[in-house]
Amino acid sequence: MTVDLGLPEALPVLAPRRKTRQLDVGGVGVGSDHRVSVQSMTTTLTADVNATLQQIAELTAAGCDIVRVACPSADDAEALPAIAKKSQIPVIADIHFQPKYVFAAIDAGCAAVRVNPGNIKKFDDKVGEIAKAAKDAGTPIRIGVNAGSLEPGIFAKYGKATPEALVESALWEASLFSEHDFHDIKISVKHHDPVTMVRAYELLAEQCDYPLHLGVTEAGPTFQGTIKSATAFGALLAKGIGDTIRVSLSAPPIEEVRVGLSILESMNLRPRKLEIVSCPSCGRAQVDVYKLADEVTAGLEGMEVPLRVAVMGCVVNGPGEARDADLGVASGNGKGQIFVKGEVIKTVPEAQIVETLIDEAMRLAEEAGEGELSGGQAGGAPTVSVG
Repeated sequence: MTVDLGLPEALPVLAPRRKTRQLDVGGVGVGSDHRVSVQSMTTTLTADVNATLQQIAELTAAGCDIVRVACPSADDAEALPAIAKKSQIPVIADIHFQPKYVFAAIDAGCAAVRVNPGNIKKFDDKVGEIAKAAKDAGTPIRIGVNAGSLEPGIFAKYGKATPEALVESALWEASLFSEHDFHDIKISVKHHDPVTMVRAYELLAEQCDYPLHLGVTEAGPTFQGTIKSATAFGALLAKGIGDTIRVSLSAPPIEEVRVGLSILESMNLRPRKLEIVSCPSCGRAQVDVYKLADEVTAGLEGMEVPLRVAVMGCVVNGPGEARDADLGVASGNGKGQIFVKGEVIKTVPEAQIVETLIDEAMRLAEEAGEGELSGGQAGGAPTVSVG
């Protein structure tokens, strides 16, 4: 038996994806023909193979699609073959300063290599060799330009890391690879300021058809970094710009993945999982909305059915929101009306609201059955709206 959760056959988006070249990054398709991928980066010493693989496993479980590992030393380079072979998701080697590690990463079987031309010694002189090695191995290259490491000549020309400077740097390097008939390239032009970053990607998108990796570099602690990344990514994804994303937070990398997925879900670029839509509370609220929202969220964590649950705190918007959800409650006067698909099925005391909602959610999830949901949204988790 299946339960019609009212999900659309195709999620509406604000704009079609910008058409790009297509890349294969270790089996993960990157480009406009594929979904936007979520990336993160390990914080372990890459040379510590076990610790790095453990963190990659945690990121994989959190939903990370592609992982990047730093390679600043010979010990790190020596660890790459084992990590690339045993990782459950594609591994990108992150190379700075030493071009020899680009070749080591390609030889190690990494799914791709990220290079920062601004701080790799005599990088332009090595492009021909890198292009040949990467082409022979089928290894894509990400040209990662950062505001803090522009080539001296471009920095001198513009005086600072303007959007135009970032784009000129990236396209110049891409042109060098193109001269050697190498086109398996992804580009990023990161800046810590969301406005500058957005403008740089807009300019870049106008001038090339390479897939673009979005990032606000050094975005900051969790709250600040989440806001800056969501603002910048939202502005670009709303225009169809962006093929992979990384939320750079001063926090454990698993938090980067969670935020990144949430951003994509909010843009309807991924099936929505557990979503809490809750009212901010006000003088009309007749229940503790904050406590109710937290308890419902905790009780439904991990459910794999895209279910919309509304938890409302007053009689103004409560009945309407609850009626519009798959499952919901409109609270007031010490009790709550429980709605399932717009119909009131029971009224319970306030103390039983959370328990009842969780029981009903589990019942709906069991009836729906994993993989049998309407709209082809199998594998998503519940959507909980709390208002």
